[in-house]
Amino acid sequence: VQLVESGGGLVQAGGSLRLSCAASGSTFSINTMGWYRQAPGKQRELVAAIASGGGSTNYADSVKGRFTISRDNAKNTMYLQMNSLKPEDTAVYYCNAHVIVTGSIAYGMDYWGKGTLVTVSS
Repeated sequence: VQLVESGGGLVQAGGSLRLSCAASGSTFSINTMGWYRQAPGKQRELVAAIASGGGSTNYADSVKGRFTISRDNAKNTMYLQMNSLKPEDTAVYYCNAHVIVTGSIAYGMDYWGKGTLVTVSS
C-alpha cells in the first residue's frame, strides 16, 4: 500500500484547508485509516480516524467540531477538512492506513505517507 498526501500549505488563523490522501497498491486490504500530525519537538499524535466503511469516526479533542474526516473508497482517497484553523494546528500531517493481513495467523500492519506540511499563521 502506498499513500500520498496533498493539500497542505500556509493559511491564516481562522482559515480552512482540505487534505487528501491517495492510496494505491493493495487498497482492498485497507481497514481503518487515519490522519496523524507531528509538530516540531512533539510526538506524533492521532488527529482523526475513520473505519473502513466510513460510518465510524474518531477525533482528538483538540480538533472536534473543526475537522472532518471522510473517505471515498471508490476513489481510494481519504480527506481531512480543516476549518477554523489555529496556529497550534501547525504540523506535518501524515496519512495512515491499517491493514489486516489474513492467513494462518492474522496480524495488522500500518502504512504511512510522507506527510504534508500545514502552517497556520497568527
